[in-house]
Amino acid sequence: MAKISPVSIKYIIYAKFEAEGTVEKPDVIGALFGQTEGLLGSDLELRELQKEGKIGRIDVNLENQDGKTTGKIEIPSSLDKAETTIIAAALETIERIGPSDSKIEIEKIEDVRGNKRDYIIDRAKKLLEKIEGSTESREIGDAVRVSSRTSKLQEYGNDNLPAGDISGNEIIVVEGRADVINMLKAGVKNVIAMNGTILPETIKELSHEKETTLFVDGDRGGQLIAKNAIDNARIDYVAKAPDGKEVEELTPKEILISLRKKLKVEEFLGDIRRNERRTRTERKQGYRRERTDREERTSRSRTSYEKTQEKEKKEKKTEKIEKMSEKEKEKMKEIMEEITGTKGAILLDKNLEIIRKIPLSQLQNQRTEVYAVVVDGTATAFVVKAAESLNCKHLIARNFAYAETDIDLISL
Repeated sequence: MAKISPVSIKYIIYAKFEAEGTVEKPDVIGALFGQTEGLLGSDLELRELQKEGKIGRIDVNLENQDGKTTGKIEIPSSLDKAETTIIAAALETIERIGPSDSKIEIEKIEDVRGNKRDYIIDRAKKLLEKIEGSTESREIGDAVRVSSRTSKLQEYGNDNLPAGDISGNEIIVVEGRADVINMLKAGVKNVIAMNGTILPETIKELSHEKETTLFVDGDRGGQLIAKNAIDNARIDYVAKAPDGKEVEELTPKEILISLRKKLKVEEFLGDIRRNERRTRTERKQGYRRERTDREERTSRSRTSYEKTQEKEKKEKKTEKIEKMSEKEKEKMKEIMEEITGTKGAILLDKNLEIIRKIPLSQLQNQRTEVYAVVVDGTATAFVVKAAESLNCKHLIARNFAYAETDIDLISL
């Protein structure tokens, strides 16, 4: 099995769990590998990632008391931010450990490199102060200039968001603290971080007061964050890092080039729609080839009723989906509050009345056609596919780890 180098660790996932019965460490490890297998596809298979050295040794500490078990889980990762958060979200879908019902909750995801950089900057400042005499070394000059820029890092608003100088009329919104520091090093001062993937109220308020540019990573996670921000704030422009790169790792030149290439929101969304149509077309072509091969191997004894039902589903899938109004979204927030923390789902009819409440794991077993589905937490590929099978028009969740669908995805 490949070993992950301590130097290459980018993030550590911290989780806690509760089990209704007595379990041991091997039970916990087995549940992590077994119940996430096949959930996220081969590229994010937890067992394979550990063999490749992209996921490190999983550390489990537990305590058995009164017939129940509680504990902590730590998982080191060398994946990028989006992939790490997807792995973390997948852990919360685990419902059993050994023979016992259980619940896993992510406490935080720590940026190891960010903590190291903070220590290096503070220590370098102290060492620089102790140097006697003077020197014209360009290296020290550069260090002083970087220190001067990063020293302007502050916390802003009730959410204590990492920020530079945002007193002007234009701001640039990035995802995290490390992104802000890298922007300050490049001389870009009017920057503020969301401090995660969920848009804080402070950013929403600022977006209505200032011209706002959203600067996201050049991966699928960045695209999902951009969609969520555009739905919930007044974003004027969107800038994107080069494909496969994160804002925190860009050079000053790459940062400035990316900002110069920023697009108006309408242009950015148009590009996304074109790419999604292209992807759907390629996927449909693949599906058609698979279907042709499958039909040649299987019986042609389907009844007329089944054929009619399949045709109606296809026609319904191609119907234009109307966007929900703000009033309807507010109702969805109230419904979501009812299931927060339950790992459940609520099925709704066209009048947005509740049909039934079910555990999230049983979503794929439903046969009733529904108008909308509200789920707790992050909607994975499993959830999106299950919603598609119900001819669902709207899928509402906190976040989405999979977005390749015709369903209207609403992040609240």
